[in-house]
Amino acid sequence: MNAARPDRIAVYGAYGHTGRFVLDELRRRGFVPVACGRDAAKLAALVEATGVETRVADVDDPAALDAAFAGTAAVLLCAGPFMDTSAPVLDAALRARIHYLDVAAEQRAVADTLARDAEARAAGVTVLPAMAFYGGLADLLASAALDGASDADAVDIAVALDGWHPTRGTRITGERNRHPRSYIEHGRTLHLPDPAPVRTTDFPVPFGRQETVLLTLSEAVLVPHHVACRNLHAWMNLAPLRDLRDPATPAPVATDDRGRSAQRFMVDVRVRRGAHHGRATASGRDIYAVTAPLLAEALQRILDGRVRGCGALAAGQAFDARDFLAALAPSGVAVALEAVTVAEAAASSS
Repeated sequence: MNAARPDRIAVYGAYGHTGRFVLDELRRRGFVPVACGRDAAKLAALVEATGVETRVADVDDPAALDAAFAGTAAVLLCAGPFMDTSAPVLDAALRARIHYLDVAAEQRAVADTLARDAEARAAGVTVLPAMAFYGGLADLLASAALDGASDADAVDIAVALDGWHPTRGTRITGERNRHPRSYIEHGRTLHLPDPAPVRTTDFPVPFGRQETVLLTLSEAVLVPHHVACRNLHAWMNLAPLRDLRDPATPAPVATDDRGRSAQRFMVDVRVRRGAHHGRATASGRDIYAVTAPLLAEALQRILDGRVRGCGALAAGQAFDARDFLAALAPSGVAVALEAVTVAEAAASSS
C-alpha cells in the first residue's frame, strides 16, 4: 500500500446523483473525500456547494487518474456506464495499490472486475464491485440466509419498488448495456430469454402479491462467485420497469433534508440447501441513497480490517453478512431473517 492517509478517499463521479449521497455519507463518517471526475465545470460547482477538494481526470488519461488518486486510501467509483469506466479506474487503483469499490449493476463489468483477483492479491488490496443496492445488498442477504454455507440448491431473489424515477446515468447505462443477462437453472448458466418469464411473487407487507419478471443484474454474478448455486433466479415487479421504460418519467425528486426521494424498496431473498430453507429481506427508502451507506460501510470494514482478506471479492464473501446488514439499521434499512417451511417456500414460487 502507498503512504496515503487512511481517511482520504477518492470518489470518482462525485458530482453524480449517487456520488452526492456518497460524499455526504463519507463526511458523516469522518472521512475526507476527494471528488474526482471528467467534468471540470461540475467539479467547480461541487467545490462551491460543498467545499470538498476536487481533481479533474478523464478515464482515458492514466496519468491524470494516477494524479487524482495520489495520497488516497481507496477509490469509490460512482460513474457509469461501468463497462467504460471500471477497467481504467481499477487499473489506476492497482497501480497506486489502493482499494477499489464500485456500484456497477452491469453483469459484464462486474464479471470482468472479479476476474482480476490475482492482480488485486498481488497488489495487496481489496477490490469490491457492485457494492450497491443492485448487487451487493442481495448478495449479503443471500449469504445471511445461507448462514455462511458455500453452496445452495436454490437462491431466489425478488426486488419490489413502488416506482422508479431513473437518473440520467441509469438511462444511459440501460441504453448502452446490450450484453446478455445470465441466470442459473439446474446447474447450467443460461441467458435470459426474450420475452422473459413472468410469475406472481408474494412479498411481505406493504408490497404483498406482485407480478414479477425474471430480470437478473449484478447479483447473478456476485452470488455464484462464492456460492456454488444449482439454481439462481432474480425477479423484479413490473410497475417500476414501466416507469423506467417511459421516457417521460422524471428524475428522482428529493423529499427530505438528506436528498432522498419517497421511493420505497424491498429485496426478498429465499434460499434452499437440502433441508435448510432460509429467508432474508431488506426494506427501506430510495435505491440510490441506500447505496451510500452500503458503500461506506464496506469501505470502513476494509480499512479497519473487518474484511476476509484481499483480492477481488463479492460482498457476502468479504464480510460477515449478518453483522454487516445489522449495521445498516441507522440508515433506515430494516432487515429480517427467518427460517421458511418447505410449504411456504413452495407457495411463494407458485
